[in-house]
Amino acid sequence: MALNLSQKQEVVAELAEVAAKAHSLVAAEYAGTTVEQMTAMRKKARESGVYLKVVKNTLAARAVAGTEFEVVKDALAGPLLYAFSTEEPGAAGRLIKEFAKSNDKLKAKVVSVEGKLLPAAHVEVLASLPTREQALAMLARVLAEPAAMFARAVKAVADKQGGGEAPAEAASA
Repeated sequence: MALNLSQKQEVVAELAEVAAKAHSLVAAEYAGTTVEQMTAMRKKARESGVYLKVVKNTLAARAVAGTEFEVVKDALAGPLLYAFSTEEPGAAGRLIKEFAKSNDKLKAKVVSVEGKLLPAAHVEVLASLPTREQALAMLARVLAEPAAMFARAVKAVADKQGGGEAPAEAASA
């Protein structure tokens, strides 16, 4: 279905707004993907904070102009599905990687993070990035480790100096 000029402008404006806020972009070839597979992918995208859109490459190129994803303009060719990670950088990579396992027609073609155009193989690296919750858990472990080490050192010193006798003296008094 052909879009008129005002519809194209709306699509470009919507895509530009998403691109301005997104953390990463994965563009994938989707030719041969069934409607059921696309519906499942769209549902999973909504749940994981990924903006998923099939749009003409010329409109996508106009939309990413002036954003950090402008570097992908020359790599946009063929029918592409655009996945923008809006909440965490690895979400789009995980989505495309997950659905590519069960659909050999879905292939990452363009990956962009922080204004850099990366080879399609970097979708694996992007997918392996920790989620926000995982990153916070790792940070909490790193921050708690010095306190735990200090507590173990204090306990070792107390045990070495006979800290275990203090409760026995308190019980006899």
